Amino acid sequence: MRIAVNTRLLIKNKLDGIGRYSFEVLKRIVESHPDIEFHFIFDRPYSTDFIFSKNIKPHVLRPSTRHPFLWYFWFEVQLPRLINKIKPNIFFSPDGFMSTKLKHIPTIITIHDINFEHRPKDLNWLHSIYYRKYFRQYAKESKHIITVSKFSKKDIIKNYHVSSDKITVAYNGVGSNFIPLERTKQKIIKKKYSDNKDFFLFIGSLHKRKNIKNLLSAFDIYQSKNGKNKLLIIGKKKWWDRQTENIYQNMRFKEKVIFLGQINDELMVDILGSSKALCFVSLFEGFGLPIIEAMKCNVPVITSNTSAMPEIAGNAALIVNPNDVNEISDAMSQIDNDSKLSKKLILKGQKKIHKFKWDITANVIYQVLLKYAN
Repeated sequence: MRIAVNTRLLIKNKLDGIGRYSFEVLKRIVESHPDIEFHFIFDRPYSTDFIFSKNIKPHVLRPSTRHPFLWYFWFEVQLPRLINKIKPNIFFSPDGFMSTKLKHIPTIITIHDINFEHRPKDLNWLHSIYYRKYFRQYAKESKHIITVSKFSKKDIIKNYHVSSDKITVAYNGVGSNFIPLERTKQKIIKKKYSDNKDFFLFIGSLHKRKNIKNLLSAFDIYQSKNGKNKLLIIGKKKWWDRQTENIYQNMRFKEKVIFLGQINDELMVDILGSSKALCFVSLFEGFGLPIIEAMKCNVPVITSNTSAMPEIAGNAALIVNPNDVNEISDAMSQIDNDSKLSKKLILKGQKKIHKFKWDITANVIYQVLLKYAN
């Protein structure tokens, strides 16, 4: 059997959420099935770190897909030419993009979420138009869809009018590098990054839907009530807008907010493992990977009551209305003042985390590929 895979988001030192997903899933599938020939299709020179075994044949298909015009050219013009040469049994796209020209090859896609249907103004206007036009078409023309939560499955069915049978849910996993941190290491991290103070933590892109403005406002309220913790924020300020900047500049306690930018995985895990709680009060998520990463590190979680987050967190987190800054602030105070509550959330998280394993994710996806390749 021959499987062609869109691997354009496997970029060394730049594995974002979907890139990480691609890495974890593909590594397991490829290494578990040495009898299958995999064709990895990159859009730029690739790292050999992503050639997991001898049964991978890599291809570089230019140009690099940096904006919607190049997305279209790569998927609708370049990709069909290469696929016709490879002649695979099936094509798998972990980032949801596909070619509408590959009518003769069954295509399996992962649609992680369709936040652009609910919050189109959060994106660059051209990106938003492209997503909303083509993902509807992809949902209809793909052979089968993988998604990452029951919420996302229902959302795709409702918005794109595809049948329930066409969608399989495969939850994300959490990496083996996420482990509880020893007390001595926690002290070292706090000394270096938070002036020996406990801290709340946010991890993610500083995108509008991540709700940083309400997190900052809530933290200011928490501090005004004699809050003791700092707030550390990990993530690029790429989408930092004027409204968020104004809120930050008008904070009474902005000196207690520390921006770390984008950092390497090893340091991120250490900082997460040293935190008092993860504050992940996003407005929309198809899954919410930091939630389970925190649970794996024995860190309590504060998260939102919207989209997939209640499904993923269950009763192992403090669930808040992300639009209510007082509710977010109260949750911070609860974590700060109630050690029994924190321990209870950690124990519940330890029980819940067992269902989120990349081995399970990879096996579910492989079974789908096998079914439709044959």
